[in-house]
Amino acid sequence: MKLLYYSPASYGGIADYAHEQANALVDLGVDVILLTTPKYQTGRGEKYQVIPILQEIALTQPLPHKVLKAVYSTTVILNNFTQLANFIEENNFQYVVLGSYVEYFAPLWSGRLKRLVKKGVVFAAIVHDPVRDFVVGPHWWHRWSIACGYSFLSQAFVHDSINLDTVRPMPQLQTTVIPHGIYHFPDANKSRQQMRISLDLPLDAKVMLAFGHIRDNKNLDLVIQAMVNFPDLYLVIAGKEQSSAQRPVAFYHELAKTLGVAERCRWKIGFIADTEIGNFFAATDITILTYSSIFHSASGVLNTAINYRQPCLASSGESSLRSVIQKYDLGIWVEPDDVDAIVEGIKKILENPPNPKWERYFQENSWYLNANIVLTSFKVNA
Repeated sequence: MKLLYYSPASYGGIADYAHEQANALVDLGVDVILLTTPKYQTGRGEKYQVIPILQEIALTQPLPHKVLKAVYSTTVILNNFTQLANFIEENNFQYVVLGSYVEYFAPLWSGRLKRLVKKGVVFAAIVHDPVRDFVVGPHWWHRWSIACGYSFLSQAFVHDSINLDTVRPMPQLQTTVIPHGIYHFPDANKSRQQMRISLDLPLDAKVMLAFGHIRDNKNLDLVIQAMVNFPDLYLVIAGKEQSSAQRPVAFYHELAKTLGVAERCRWKIGFIADTEIGNFFAATDITILTYSSIFHSASGVLNTAINYRQPCLASSGESSLRSVIQKYDLGIWVEPDDVDAIVEGIKKILENPPNPKWERYFQENSWYLNANIVLTSFKVNA
């Protein structure tokens, strides 16, 4: 079986997911070709073929005006879907997986994919973010875009049971729950003591880790506020700023300084190489996943923390994140967007740490199971 995997994400959780899932599909005997960008990280043991012909949507330098940014984004998205359609036709692919569901400008690009469906092409998408509440343009356009984004799909793969809002009936669309496997990053190459010394952390202190993209809905500001109640607790922030639309790191710096906790915060802002990820988890004790109530998806950071067997303090809306944390006791769950809840959660995790069911999680949430369900769904649609 030959399968085309479309993933314009160059790095981050979506790209890591594509890598793990594609490798698992190859292990099941599928010939996988990954369509991605030239910046996609390789050299991680890819068993699939990488075709880097897509355009990177993230700019090195932000454009000076919102209109220019919108024009650029639209152009990139349309160009990438044109490249996808051309590649399908030129290479006679029958099975295609979109690494993430996307509705942006779908009325402009979905028509050609719908015509390919009529020719026998089967499309599926991984719906990482099932609640599409980020509105681009007028509400009517947003709703139309969501419908068009689903209109050509036969399968929508989700990580928690949900009735997808497809705007209008989609009789051809089946929604299937798949597990989210862990991300297999390298083990730490520095000891806990070495890493703590390099970060100027006390060797015996409790240390929290906020890992990954820095964005507003992770409620980092509330975590910093909560630290006021724990004079011996430290925080490491390791990751990149997500975009200019989010609060900058300077905002959190200033907040920590104002609240008198800045000397207990450590900032490692920028891209964290795969070989360094393990060191940050080795140096810390608790992963912070305090998402806001608008977060309804799985968390790549959770599945990184699980790889290193680190418990978490978490919050979100109804989501796969909440389901698996509570099912497998992976950490302490608190109500979202509430400083007092975070304070109580920190007290609980320090005084009565959870007893995570690591092995059960690994067994029931493997990439093998994930890929096997995907492959079976394509065979059903064959």
